[in-house]
Amino acid sequence: MMMNSSEVSYFTLGAYFDTGYLRWLYFVLILSVYVLILLSNLLLIVVICLNRTLHEPMYIFLCSLFINELYGSTALFPLLLLQIPQDVHTITTSLCFLQIFFVHSYATIEFMTLAVISYDRYLAICFPLQYSARMNTNKVLFLTGFSWFYAFAIVLVVVLLTTPLKLCGNILTKVYCNNYSVVKLSCSDTSVNNIYGLISTIITVFGPLSFIVATYIRILKVCFKGSKQTRQKALSTCWPHLASIVNFSSGTFFEVLGSRFDLSNVHSVIRMILSLYFLAVQPLFNPLIYGLKLTKVRVLCKNLLRSVVSHQ
Repeated sequence: MMMNSSEVSYFTLGAYFDTGYLRWLYFVLILSVYVLILLSNLLLIVVICLNRTLHEPMYIFLCSLFINELYGSTALFPLLLLQIPQDVHTITTSLCFLQIFFVHSYATIEFMTLAVISYDRYLAICFPLQYSARMNTNKVLFLTGFSWFYAFAIVLVVVLLTTPLKLCGNILTKVYCNNYSVVKLSCSDTSVNNIYGLISTIITVFGPLSFIVATYIRILKVCFKGSKQTRQKALSTCWPHLASIVNFSSGTFFEVLGSRFDLSNVHSVIRMILSLYFLAVQPLFNPLIYGLKLTKVRVLCKNLLRSVVSHQ
């Protein structure tokens, strides 16, 4: 039966599997991960906001990154925690499209912000004497604001193109809503969705990744020409960023792999882990890797925690 998406009152999330009495163990584990994500990202946001020594472009971009981790994880975990104890896994149509907007915009903001950080590191390492002039306050605010505004605008179009589609079913083979899963249910022409989806993917994924590769090629050239101290300083600030890029790109690849190809032969637990990787691991990975590797941030975090403990 062909139905407009507005006529579908709910979607069934078909990737959940019967966990029996283990469902509450999974619930506690996922809740623990979510709480850890909230605490770690909030800690670093507070540290950066309260300490004037961290009011530098790189740390402002990192603050934007940590805010995005809270944004993305909150698009997933509360609904996931509601679904796990249930026997029937459904989500209302309006909430499904809202989750699509949050999840896709989170991914876009992540790639855009990682590209902006690579540009910041490029200027700091390749043009140290001109860095303050080239990366001034107005430029920082523009790059940060543009990353978020661009993501919201391009993903809003994705959702608006998907909403009017005629659907022949309401079962999504996921544990959360994503745009491609809804488009696959369509009985109507999806050529516009596919073309726009391809173009937006190229712009939001391959565009930033290509830019990041180009900036790091230039950074490496400067490092090889410089002193050992220059190389060590560059590596100490770039290594967490590179690790974050590799981790998020891997998670995105797993998500695309699971959405575009038939993985029915893969165990359901593994399919779920791969599907949730970029939404669950990156928000936990970033604050840990930046908090541990950037000395200034690590020291200020310790001081803040000691201050909180001493006042209790």
